[in-house]
Amino acid sequence: MKGILFDIGWTLNYPASGDWMLTSKCGEFDFASVPREKTAAAFAEAADFLEKNHLIFTEEDEYERFRHFYAMLANALPELGASDAQIDEIAYDRTYNDANYIFYDDVYSELERLAGKYKLGIISDTWPSAKRILKSAGVYDFFHSFTLSCELGVYKPHSRMYEHAVTNMRLPPKEMLFIDDCADNLYAAQAHGIQTGLICRSNNPRKQNYSKMITTLTEL
Repeated sequence: MKGILFDIGWTLNYPASGDWMLTSKCGEFDFASVPREKTAAAFAEAADFLEKNHLIFTEEDEYERFRHFYAMLANALPELGASDAQIDEIAYDRTYNDANYIFYDDVYSELERLAGKYKLGIISDTWPSAKRILKSAGVYDFFHSFTLSCELGVYKPHSRMYEHAVTNMRLPPKEMLFIDDCADNLYAAQAHGIQTGLICRSNNPRKQNYSKMITTLTEL
């Protein structure tokens, strides 16, 4: 083993609000007052917009994407009474506020330890602000390679994500380990010859079973 690839969300950090799309700025809106089916349909349509417009490279574009995302929600859910000013504020907060993301206690110490023995990389479904957030947490420099979905325009488990990671890491796939919180992403990595392990953090709402599983980075 010469290299380790890490997902970001639910592996290195988690959303302070408990939701990746709704920051604490959204707390003033009473989503519970809207029928669940209507809310789900609105989120599905807005998420489809993000998925179809995911190829971006700047935080400015990220802000514009999320401003459109929240505007779609406001239009579909007028019961929330969200104003244009509130939509701007939420989109700005989602893009530029590093406090929206909390890194697990073991991340810095374990990445520092592992970086002394292995080449480390990132492979994550994320946005341009991810690099700034990693820098803010002081862990950016531990990584040699970054495979971000926003720079490829596709999400895991698309093959391009793994092909890009293998090329950037400059290691044979069999000499790399990928740690992710989604089993489907790991099965796709295995198809490319990469070794895999599932991380299931205690506060991750998605619980899965996998043959090789850890709950903290210290277990690596």
